[in-house]
Amino acid sequence: MAEKFTVSLNKIIKDFNLEPIYLPEEEVMISVNEVNRPGLHLSGFYEYFDPNRIQITGKMEFAYLESIDPEIRKSRLEDLFRKKIPAVVVTRGQEIFPEMIEAARKNHVPLLRTQETTSALMSGIISLLSVELAPRITRHGVLIEVYGEGVLLLGESGVGKSETAIELIKRGHRLVADDAVEIRRVSNRSLVGSSPANIRHFMELRGIGIINARRLFGMGSIKMTEKIDLVVEMEPWDPEKVYDRMGMENEYTTILGVRVPSVTIPVKPGRNLAVILEVAAMNNRQKKMGYNAAQELMQNLGMPFEENDIIKNWD
Repeated sequence: MAEKFTVSLNKIIKDFNLEPIYLPEEEVMISVNEVNRPGLHLSGFYEYFDPNRIQITGKMEFAYLESIDPEIRKSRLEDLFRKKIPAVVVTRGQEIFPEMIEAARKNHVPLLRTQETTSALMSGIISLLSVELAPRITRHGVLIEVYGEGVLLLGESGVGKSETAIELIKRGHRLVADDAVEIRRVSNRSLVGSSPANIRHFMELRGIGIINARRLFGMGSIKMTEKIDLVVEMEPWDPEKVYDRMGMENEYTTILGVRVPSVTIPVKPGRNLAVILEVAAMNNRQKKMGYNAAQELMQNLGMPFEENDIIKNWD
């Protein structure tokens, strides 16, 4: 069974500068990455209602509550708060009904307020929860941003991942994580990598030891998170192995159910791996934009090819 993650409501309050109207003493943990506007439920319809979602009330909900009899309003609000929802957030700084505050206190449900518009707040909270609650794994490797592309370097210990990352940092690119990369699936098509907080910005170089990339190279050399656009498998050069020299076929690595373009780069003395990775990152971006150099070369040579074999799966 997949591990379930949670995020504290206090983090959401802090990140979005929410005003607490009522907060119970016990800490509230959020476990779903969706929110809800309870307009339909305030009218009494609770089928398909998910009580684990944060409830966000805007002008529409308040206009409805103001239009109904005070006794009915009290009953409807009591019905909502009795569901033990994680929190109710009132947007646009609206004046809160006394019945709402009473229902929040009675049922120990956090009641918050913000000056933000309803749509903007919903978008922001969903974005934060999608990252904080995303399925995740930790992989041994290095994640670095190269020309705006998130490049994940994988390979056995000692193959040269950290040394290559140092060279890329000196060439103006940015380190995200070294040694351990925490990968989160933020959508069905996207992976985001970051470093565990306790080793963030630190790197290990054999023969030198531990260094702090941020202190050595400055704030411009590091980045907190980055989308993973390309996986690079670094392996010692094997003279018996036939390596791809054309790039006709697109290779992929599957991580957390998401397919990411990948390449295998053989490592041997004399190869400038930093320059090769820069080219790999730029070439990967070109492929995403619909251009394939191998396809153009085949056309120039008048050789037949299956276009679908070259650009397939770049949808």
